[in-house]
Formats: sequence, structure tokens, C-alpha cells
Amino acid sequence: MAEERPLVGIVLVSHSAEVAESVARLAAGLAGGGALAPTAAAGGRRDGGFGTSSELIAEAAHGVDRGAGVAVLADLGSAVLTVQAMLAEGDELPPDTRLVDAPFVEGAVAALVTASAGGDLAAVAAAAGEAYTIRKT
Repeated sequence: MAEERPLVGIVLVSHSAEVAESVARLAAGLAGGGALAPTAAAGGRRDGGFGTSSELIAEAAHGVDRGAGVAVLADLGSAVLTVQAMLAEGDELPPDTRLVDAPFVEGAVAALVTASAGGDLAAVAAAAGEAYTIRKT
């Protein structure tokens, strides 16, 4: 039997632990049956308050890293800035971690579906980014 290749990990960064966890559950529920790519929520601060924590983000990223890369989606400006700073630092996140420019909810669903289907990091990022084109009117 052929060995399965590792799946891209997904990290959802929000200013709120509840939002990050809810979006992770929603994406998992909408991604369908079968094996899902590893996904982690990194929301809020360690003390439970609103904000972002580089420590929580790093823990989540290392927790989902299986060697195929990690796609990070963030909700608001300072969450994006925190991840950008971590990527610039270069030693806090696993190799092949990418901040994905995508809408938070729709992008999370598209990223998880694509990663769970075995898409590589570029395909996961592209699918999540394409969620910007979903019209609601």
C-alpha cells in the first residue's frame, strides 16, 4: 500500500478564541466526511482576553505541521500584523508557513476542503484566496 503524503495544516488566527474555534468547527463541518487536514484555532490572548498572541499562534502552527506546510488565515489587521512579524522573524513558525490572503470564514472552509483533499500549500492558498470572488448578491 502506498504511503500517504502529509496534509497541509491550517491555523485560524482571530482576536477572539470563540471566533477562531467556531470557524474551525464550521469549516470542519462543511468540509464533509473523511480525514480532515489538521486544523487549529489560535484566538485571543492567553489570559482569555481579546487580542492576538504570538505564543498561541506558534503553538497552533507547530501543532498542525506535518511537513507539508502550514496555511495561516487571520481575521483582522493586527492579527495579520502579528503573523507577518512572526514570519519576518523567521524562527517562531514551522518552515513553509504562509499567511494566506483570504476572507476568514469562506477562506477557512476552502482551505480545509483543499488541504483535506491533499492539495499542496500553493493550492490551499489559492483556494482560500479565491473565496474573495464569492458574490453574495
